[in-house]
Amino acid sequence: MAVTALFEPFTVRDVTLRNRIWAAPMCQYAVREKDGVPRDWHLVHLGALAAGGAGLILVEATAISPEGRISHADTGLWNAEQTAAWAPIVAFLHAQGAKAGIQLSHAGRKASVWPAWGGDRHGTMATDDGGWPTVSASAVPFPGYAPPVALDAAGIQGIVDGFASAALRAVEAGFDVVELHAAHGYLLHQFLSPLSNRRTDGFGGGLPNRARLLLQVVAAVRAAIGEERALFVRFSATDYTPGGWTEDETAEVAGWAAAAGADFFDISSGGNVTGVRIPLGPGYQVPLAEHVKTAADVRVSAVGLITTAHQAEQIVASGRADAVLLGRELLRDPHFPLRAAHELGAGVDYWPPQYLRARWPAA
Repeated sequence: MAVTALFEPFTVRDVTLRNRIWAAPMCQYAVREKDGVPRDWHLVHLGALAAGGAGLILVEATAISPEGRISHADTGLWNAEQTAAWAPIVAFLHAQGAKAGIQLSHAGRKASVWPAWGGDRHGTMATDDGGWPTVSASAVPFPGYAPPVALDAAGIQGIVDGFASAALRAVEAGFDVVELHAAHGYLLHQFLSPLSNRRTDGFGGGLPNRARLLLQVVAAVRAAIGEERALFVRFSATDYTPGGWTEDETAEVAGWAAAAGADFFDISSGGNVTGVRIPLGPGYQVPLAEHVKTAADVRVSAVGLITTAHQAEQIVASGRADAVLLGRELLRDPHFPLRAAHELGAGVDYWPPQYLRARWPAA
C-alpha cells in the first residue's frame, strides 16, 4: 500500500475524520413542503456520499430561521421537527463511517429568492408569491434583488442568538461539526465586506467592527456546542474587486475567529457582488486557502475545480491545505474517495460490504 496524505486521518478536537476528502455543502433546494424539514432526498443524497468514502459530509446551507433561508426550498434548523428529521440522517452517515457536519447560514440580502432550479422564475420572490422581507448589514441590495432593511441592535443580537440556538439543535441531532457560513455573499459575509457594509456604528467601518458580528457568533456557537465538537468557518477569501473584501482581511479575521473558538477554515471565494472576473481553472482557489493557512497559522481546506485523485493528493501532500472539499465531482461520482484510494494505491477498509464484489482490484 502506498503512503498517501489524502488518506491520513485528521483530528479536530474530539472529532477524527478517516481521510482528507470531504463533501462540500451543496444547496439542494429540495424541501418541496417549504418547512425546512429534510426528507428522503437528503438521506439518499448525503448517505451516498458517506457510503462512497468521504471523511466528512457537510450538509448544505441550513437556515437558522425562516427568514434566513435562501429560498423556501431550503433546509432549516430552527425547530424541533427539523432537529428530529436530521437525527436519522446523521445516524446513517455515522453508520457508514463518515462524520457529519452542518453549515448554518443566514442569507441576509440574498434571502427570499426563487429556488435555483425547478421553475423558470429567478431573483427576489415577492411576498404575494410567498417571499419575505430581507435584512442585511446595510440597506444596500444585492444587484437585481429587492433592497434589504439594515439590522438594528436588537436584530443583530437576534442573529447571534439564532446561530447559537441552531448550533445547539445540531448537537441534539448528533452532528460532529458545525460550520458557520461567512461566504458567498450571505449575511456574515455582508457584514465583513465594505461593499455591503456601510454602517457607521460598532458593526461598520474598520475591520474589527465589520468582523464583530462573526466573532460574536463564533463565541456564542462555541458556548452552545461545547468543547468536544469542531467549529468550522467558511470564508469567501476575496470579493474579486477593488474596495472589496480581501484575502489579507480573511487571514486576519481567521486568526481572530480561532482565538474566539473556531478550529478550522473552509476557504472559498466570491458571491457578494456581481460583474467580477473570477479566474476559473483547476484548483483556482487553492492559493487563497494556502494564503490564509500561512498568514494566520490556521488549518484550512481548499475547494473549487478539484477533480482528480492526484490533484487532490498534491494539494494536501504539499501542505497547501489540510483537506480538500469536493462539490461537483462528488455529484458526478459519489464514490470518488473509494476510486481515489484505488488510483493512489491507498488501502482503505471502509468499502460498504454490499459493494465489496466491485472493489478495485477485483476480490
